[in-house]
Amino acid sequence: MSSANQVESTNAAAAGSAERRRNLRFPFTATVEAVETKTGTKVTGRTSDLSLGGCYVDTLSPFPVGTEAQVRIVRENETFEAHVKVIYSSIGMGMGLAFVSAQPKQVRLFQRWLLEISGQPPLSGQDSSPDASTNDAGLQAGSDTTASEKTQTFKNVVLSDLIMTLMQKKVLTQVEGKDLLRKLFR
Repeated sequence: MSSANQVESTNAAAAGSAERRRNLRFPFTATVEAVETKTGTKVTGRTSDLSLGGCYVDTLSPFPVGTEAQVRIVRENETFEAHVKVIYSSIGMGMGLAFVSAQPKQVRLFQRWLLEISGQPPLSGQDSSPDASTNDAGLQAGSDTTASEKTQTFKNVVLSDLIMTLMQKKVLTQVEGKDLLRKLFR
């Protein structure tokens, strides 16, 4: 293959990859620990970006595509935990993770992080104490969550995903989208 063809092939692959992304990504650096669900194998790394759908983790030993894992993202004194699936993997580089599920308190923490890194201030009246969003008891409390709360959390995630997609496609301006996200998370 000629050098020009290799460049063209690489550019086409990058374009295809970019087109598959449904969510607006924000630069985001935090420590990550991922534990493979089946074997308990642990890898560590750092995030380089974050979106509603997932994150990219810089790590020398990424899991293979399709691996399911539990992830902990630590930012300052807060920890977000979620079940993820590896959707992209490059040995020596890193892996793309898609968020599969998280407890409602974890989702609220994640939503707050997204608002902050997208340039929005934390929402007033939202409890941001570590006990409210990051402790292990909060994860266990998920079993006490009502079906109505789970449905509402899911609806909020879907709506925020839709808003972010509309912003990415420039149907909504950044100001309009951020205003809608702020209203959604009140």
